[in-house]
Amino acid sequence: MSFEKKLEELEKIVTALESGKIPLDKAVELYGEGMKLSLACRKEIDEAKMKITVAGEKDGTEI
Repeated sequence: MSFEKKLEELEKIVTALESGKIPLDKAVELYGEGMKLSLACRKEIDEAKMKITVAGEKDGTEI
């Protein structure tokens, strides 16, 4: 799943949780899914930052 798709799914989950219109058991399930997506997105962002940093170091650019 692409980063953009993960972020889109996470936004849907947040909207559903904020609505307050879902049963508690479903809210807990969605929260867990949201945390997994959030961690996956964070990992991709961290990896992208690392690539940018390494590329900048290779060409002598400070980031």
